Amino acid sequence: MRIGIGVPTRDGALSRGGLVEWAQRAEAAGFSSLAAFDRVVFPLHEPLVTLAILAGATDRIRLLASIVIAPTRETTLLARQTASLDALSGGRFSLGVGIGVRRDDYAATGQAFETRGRRLDEQLPTLRRLWSGEPIESGPVGPIGARAAGPAGPELLIGGYVDAVARRVAAFGDGFMAPGGGAPDRMAALWAEVRSAWEAAARPGRPRWVGSSYIALGPDAETQARDYIQSAYAFDPALAERRLRSIPQTAADVQAMIDRQAEMGVDEFVFRPCAADPDLIDRLWDAVSALAVVRSGPAELGAA
Repeated sequence: MRIGIGVPTRDGALSRGGLVEWAQRAEAAGFSSLAAFDRVVFPLHEPLVTLAILAGATDRIRLLASIVIAPTRETTLLARQTASLDALSGGRFSLGVGIGVRRDDYAATGQAFETRGRRLDEQLPTLRRLWSGEPIESGPVGPIGARAAGPAGPELLIGGYVDAVARRVAAFGDGFMAPGGGAPDRMAALWAEVRSAWEAAARPGRPRWVGSSYIALGPDAETQARDYIQSAYAFDPALAERRLRSIPQTAADVQAMIDRQAEMGVDEFVFRPCAADPDLIDRLWDAVSALAVVRSGPAELGAA
């Protein structure tokens, strides 16, 4: 199982130089991916722009947008941005998409919250069509935007908690992006639905499963976790408390979480930092490496 790490993209958390240093340290340590996630009504740097900056500062580590709230975005522009990011990073980009759970993100972008699932269902085939160089239906003749690194476009991971995720992955995706903080039993059940839908669609191979969790390590771990989660989930205090209880705050917690995810069959697991403390990179990799040596050697957790 590969281990990725999130990038602290909250406004003011890190300067451009700090973000570049974070990415380069993560790549040097051996993490598989750098992940940036999406919110509209929250003080975050935009994830695709952030990953474009980091693509130019790194050479090997994958770049994961996890997740972009696709229904809040114009589809043609999203296709062009992500194809360009994939091409200019040398095929290192993965796009995770989902519908999100926050009404204010939709209100801010003029999109309907109630029909967000239907809108995503319309966007997915359009993304695939544009990435392959085909024109959009009833649109201009000819390709729209640059070509991605591969003929099918960047890797497409589809996330969420609802049963429709399995259908979407089987029809259009390359894998399943499990939401951070999701209950392991529910994620395992949804993964089984994804696998079943994939086989029913006669897709070759198997979908990829990427999981994630928030993380806080170090002497101020409890405070870091609580401050971040209470801010990010202020719209739902009960959900904030559930998220808080699931956050690993010691090396032992990290190792137990990795073992549990590996047993379920997760291919890659991403730890999202609650604070912009660069020492977290070393603390987390020390915990990961110790576990990898015990189980099967550190190479299994090396970068892609």
